[in-house]
Amino acid sequence: MVFSEESTVGAFLLRARREGLRDFGACMSPHTAWLILQGIETLPLRMDRHMSNTRTVVEFLAAQPFVSRVGHPMLESHPSHALAQKLLPKGAGSVFSFDLKGSREQGKKFIEALKLFSHLANVGDCRSLVIHPASTTHFRMTDEALKGAGIGPGTIRLSIGLEDPADLIDDLQRALKAAQRG
Repeated sequence: MVFSEESTVGAFLLRARREGLRDFGACMSPHTAWLILQGIETLPLRMDRHMSNTRTVVEFLAAQPFVSRVGHPMLESHPSHALAQKLLPKGAGSVFSFDLKGSREQGKKFIEALKLFSHLANVGDCRSLVIHPASTTHFRMTDEALKGAGIGPGTIRLSIGLEDPADLIDDLQRALKAAQRG
């Protein structure tokens, strides 16, 4: 089917609708609709908690002597702080990275010491997640190539979830001590 011949005005919309119906069916199951509704109804509460937890964790990490950089726009030192304040007044997301003052091995030790954070590459979950790119997704790269990609040997990426913020801080403190010893 050539969608632009069938509808010159809305070819993309026609294609999206027809292929969506073909691939996913005419309607979703009642259970799926209910799950989506439940998720939408609680989304503002979950996002408030994500942002509150992220604020707590970012402030904690920014004050740590073994952390050289925290890349979150809520910090005044971040180059996009003013823009984030203007465009995202309720918060700039719960996914960010920070750099340890250390080696790849110390980054690995940090990850291994965490008990509460799940070691996963996906982001935006209700659970807190962590990944060390230099020892996982980018482990084949040299330190020089990592630097060129904007990743340091001690770069850690976090996705902050809905857990108690004191528990998250406790877990991060333990991991920072393990990385410093490592």
